[in-house]
Amino acid sequence: MAANIPRIVPPFTQATAQQKSKAVQALWNTRDPQKVVQGSTPNSVWRNRTHFFSGHKSIVEFLQQKWAREQSYILRKEPFTFQDNKIALQFWYEYQDAQDAMKWKRCYGIEHWTFDPEGILEKRMMSGNDVLIGEDGNGEGRWFEGLNPDEVDGVVIPEGHY
Repeated sequence: MAANIPRIVPPFTQATAQQKSKAVQALWNTRDPQKVVQGSTPNSVWRNRTHFFSGHKSIVEFLQQKWAREQSYILRKEPFTFQDNKIALQFWYEYQDAQDAMKWKRCYGIEHWTFDPEGILEKRMMSGNDVLIGEDGNGEGRWFEGLNPDEVDGVVIPEGHY
């Protein structure tokens, strides 16, 4: 298990689902694929949008490609339900798209996680949609502008965006 993720095991409670989600949020905000993958089982199965893959090597490769494209990435995750060894959450992240003239974008998404008995991620299913932030992606209206990753939880997500 990654040193940055406290050992939180199923069955989850409201408090432990929140703790797990925030620990994973902090880990993802490092943008370090080697750290993130430590929270997954060796054969963990992931779906990210239209991509399906499994295993540490594939996860690391995916994350390297993701963060090469998604510059200035900053993420917030909020769980909305849990049961036994599963957590469902919504997330928002902002980034500059290196494949689209560095335009600012925000991804709105939903994730569903399944954990093994030791609290290690066995399955991650993600759906997300990107929208431009500001006129032509100029970044005007960014929620997380100028914030460090440990400050995103203080941002009030506007009504209609959650």
